[in-house]
Amino acid sequence: MMKKIITKSLISLCLFCLATTLPLQAGKYKSFKVSVYARAYEVEKMKDLHWLDSTWTIISQQVDVDKIYLETHRDLLIVDDATLEQAKKYFQDRGIETAGGITYTIDESNNFETFCYSNPQHRKKVQEIAEHTAKHFDEFLLDDFFFTSCKSEEEIRTKGKLSWTEYRLKLMTEAGSNLVLKPAKKVNPNVKVIIKYPNWYDHFQGLGFNLEKGPQLFDGIWTGTETRDPAGAQHLQNYLSYNIIRYFENLRPHHNGGGWVDAGGLNMSMDRYAEQLHLTMLAKAPEIMLFAYHQLIGVPLSPSQRAPWQGQGTSFDFDEMTKPITLKDGVQIQPTTMARIAGITLKRTDCLVEQLGDPIGIQSYKPFHFAGDDFLQNYLGMIGLPMDMQPIFPNDRQIVLLTAQAAGDPSIMNNIKQQLLSGKEVVITSGLLKAIPEKIAEIAELRCTDLKALVNDFGKHGKSTHNLLIPQVLYYTNDAWEMVSAGQPLTRGVSGYPIVLRAPYASGNLYVLTIPDDMGKLYDYPIGALNEIRRILSKGLDAYIEGPSKVALFLYDNQTLVVENFNDEPVDINIVMNEKIDKLTSLDRNGKAVQPQLAKFNSFPHNKQPLRHSFQITLMPHSYKAYKY
Repeated sequence: MMKKIITKSLISLCLFCLATTLPLQAGKYKSFKVSVYARAYEVEKMKDLHWLDSTWTIISQQVDVDKIYLETHRDLLIVDDATLEQAKKYFQDRGIETAGGITYTIDESNNFETFCYSNPQHRKKVQEIAEHTAKHFDEFLLDDFFFTSCKSEEEIRTKGKLSWTEYRLKLMTEAGSNLVLKPAKKVNPNVKVIIKYPNWYDHFQGLGFNLEKGPQLFDGIWTGTETRDPAGAQHLQNYLSYNIIRYFENLRPHHNGGGWVDAGGLNMSMDRYAEQLHLTMLAKAPEIMLFAYHQLIGVPLSPSQRAPWQGQGTSFDFDEMTKPITLKDGVQIQPTTMARIAGITLKRTDCLVEQLGDPIGIQSYKPFHFAGDDFLQNYLGMIGLPMDMQPIFPNDRQIVLLTAQAAGDPSIMNNIKQQLLSGKEVVITSGLLKAIPEKIAEIAELRCTDLKALVNDFGKHGKSTHNLLIPQVLYYTNDAWEMVSAGQPLTRGVSGYPIVLRAPYASGNLYVLTIPDDMGKLYDYPIGALNEIRRILSKGLDAYIEGPSKVALFLYDNQTLVVENFNDEPVDINIVMNEKIDKLTSLDRNGKAVQPQLAKFNSFPHNKQPLRHSFQITLMPHSYKAYKY
């Protein structure tokens, strides 16, 4: 039975690739480039050509690579000129593009010890490293440590009365210009300097990453899309691997070079690593960086990476990835490292991505340098809301989502009022309501107090299997209306609290979405409540989904979509399309059509629901399907 499943998977992959119709681009992939990053530790070893050749063979036999980034500095290790030139020649002779890289750390193992950018000696060293790198490369990339966590006595004195955020934003913007960009371009006028931003974007301002000025200052940016274990210290939800690419692309369109994934998450299963690569490319990143050379040669394929749900015809097939590889000369070799996972995943994803247009979604405004409801959009993506984060308030959309981040914009109420007065809608979180209640009162007199409620019963919208702690949102009766409510119990209980609240204003509607104290508990909202949240927030889009949490929807402007299941078990979902759409066809070679049925609704008021078509599909664990409509 297992052999049949593997054979079927291979046939499907081949047919999927044959279905594409776009012209081929230069390189080994149709839709993107694949690159490898080599740390200074490994680049230094490349002075030994035998070591270089033997290790590159391990990588190149398991994954096709277009480009390599050779790091010149990390942890005060500077690779010498001769080694850099020898390594460059080795890869260029094999048709591999080369670029440079810098990691500005003093000791990465010591809590990522950074340079102190007010220290004259440190500043001199930073400049020397940039100049050294520009001598050898026409392009180099700053790994995501071009920030400062230094709190030396010297930095404390220099900071003065500024906050750490104010001081570091100013300091690192100056350092980027005067210590890296200008010196590098003086040495090599043709050099392009790219800054790679990490995955913890909501906290950047506290350490000097300037998302307002940095993307305009540097020649381009890159994006950290590593999500690893979502329960880790950074709480990086799977969806971030997609969402952050789109957000950074919106900072300066067409200047986001690509996404960057490491081996983190392999401890969970092969699927977790593959998902990160796949989601990065679903966001239409032009390049994917495999970090890093040492991991691609040193992290082995292991039976422990085969998840319990394997063998059901899932999108990422561990048994396929561990089968022998047939080389061009007909010789077969056994795959040995994580490079093989990347090789299979990216080839399969390439076949899909070339059929997708530009991503679209629910626009959520995040002003520069402000935190609040940290990383919430990634949790919302995991409950099926396609996110499109914007640094400027979008005034041309039917609906706009605002989290507590928006409290930092002094003109936020003007934007909200204009949106509502034009007959459009705004959804705010309970966090934003709590942050600026006096301002929101200009629209409706609502409050989000310090009081909490323990709930598990959502009435007609279903019950949660866990108790959920939520803030109590209060309002004046008949001035606002509960669209979704919860209590313990709500049915035949004594108290209920709004999960979704609607407050009319002129010809528009202001909605309040209650966020539980633990954002991860959004995943425990019952299906009926999730469906209503998706319906409300998806106005203006062609589709939304109905079903459990941990299923994501990705929409594109060429009438294509992808749905992906992050659960450990199969799920049934409905794809609900707008009233004009009655056909949904698979993007694979078979082009199988999904039969529609009329959608059913469980919301108030019933008589305002347009006719919609619903398409029921089943998704295997950690798997995706793609459609044209």
